[in-house]
Amino acid sequence: MTETEYDLIIIGGGAVAENVADRAVQGGLTAILIESELVGGECSYWACMPSKALLRSGIALRAAQNVEGTKQAVTGDIDVAATLKRRDSFTHDWDDSSQVEWVEGAGIGLLRGHGRLTGVKRVSVEASDGTVTELTARHAVVVSTGSDPVLPDVPGLADVSPWTPREATSAKVIPASLAIIGGGVVAVEMATAYATFGCNVTIIARSGLLGTQEDFAAEMVGESLKKLGVTLSLGVTPTNARRGDDGVALTLSDGSEVVAAEVLVATGRQPRSTDIGLETVGLTPGDWLDVDDTLLVRGDTNHHHGWLYATGDVNHRVLLTHQGKYQARAAGDVIAARALGHAVHDGAWGAHAATADHEAVPQVTFSDPEVASVGLTSRAAEKAGYTTRVVDYDLGWVAGASLQADGYEGKARMVVDEKRKVVLGVTFVGQDVSELLHAATVAIVGEVPIDRLWHAVPAYPTMNEIWLRLLETYGRP
Repeated sequence: MTETEYDLIIIGGGAVAENVADRAVQGGLTAILIESELVGGECSYWACMPSKALLRSGIALRAAQNVEGTKQAVTGDIDVAATLKRRDSFTHDWDDSSQVEWVEGAGIGLLRGHGRLTGVKRVSVEASDGTVTELTARHAVVVSTGSDPVLPDVPGLADVSPWTPREATSAKVIPASLAIIGGGVVAVEMATAYATFGCNVTIIARSGLLGTQEDFAAEMVGESLKKLGVTLSLGVTPTNARRGDDGVALTLSDGSEVVAAEVLVATGRQPRSTDIGLETVGLTPGDWLDVDDTLLVRGDTNHHHGWLYATGDVNHRVLLTHQGKYQARAAGDVIAARALGHAVHDGAWGAHAATADHEAVPQVTFSDPEVASVGLTSRAAEKAGYTTRVVDYDLGWVAGASLQADGYEGKARMVVDEKRKVVLGVTFVGQDVSELLHAATVAIVGEVPIDRLWHAVPAYPTMNEIWLRLLETYGRP
């Protein structure tokens, strides 16, 4: 057993953990990552990157087919093998050498193994060969362990070897059929990708599709999925699962049955916190870690004394990689500031506060059409007590969109706080709308008054002209 001391210890080595360490090291501290799998984590190897690589080929193909002149040139079907090979290039065939090289180049330590808290500012790391290293943090420990899929309590489901999102994004062979349990982002994206590959896809979603988005987003995506050949079984849930010679048979709550070669479970996430020693510092294993806006863990002050932080999925604020990395930047900076006695700016929108987590979160569902949203939906704004006005506009009426695709179909919605006359939320649905999103994010984070937005002139003819059309529909004060 060896002992080592660092200013900051981070349990986890994914994209979020890397950003915490990088900011802390740039701030003048020493830091070490502890990782039991691949450095770079879920996003790099089993989520964001491989999933978007799987989706891109089909979306690009259909975009070309939507424009006169190019559709005549597109005469073949998608090359599934080439698409999977391209996906593998983004994961480096699940080899993290390049990520390790970046970590070392950034001056960050790395220890492979399973990390567990053993007390105040102490972490034990068990390597795969059983070797144990005891680490001590001079200033802070960050838990950045992410989350795992939730397996619904359906009789027989665990026995049929269901896919999780990991298997869906890393599959080497496309099954003839796939049943997807769930209706969220993962379910919609994987249904889009696998249907494109010629797989017979069925979505089973008790609460419908994309429940946290505006209703029109779910409707438009649902119609598109059906055009791709996806069967939507909404408002029902599996009651039993069994694997036979024909694949997995799922009995549904309405008495019907779905049979598929494989079944993908995409019904939510749970914190990866069951075996990281939380009990040694007065916290409950398996719980989400509740944090303040500086990502400091709330809890038993007799144990914490301001040294334990949690970033990314494990704190349950926003389960999105870009938001976790945003938290990481705030956490790394504030840990360095506190350690070195520098000023801490932890008020709303301060450098050390993850304020955007609350009502300014951007998100893209890479379905076809895409769904890009930021801030509050009309339902969420109403529930939060805002006095709002909702403005809708057909994206197909915008010149830039009509040039993008013949017969362009899309919709935009802007939710305005009528008391402050600022934008609370924006949702776009349509081809390539993800590239519209950051302007909306800036408007919301900056609380730009509607009056001032009139002076942000969109270039013509681009899809960004949607901003002018939304403002015209809203009307000059």
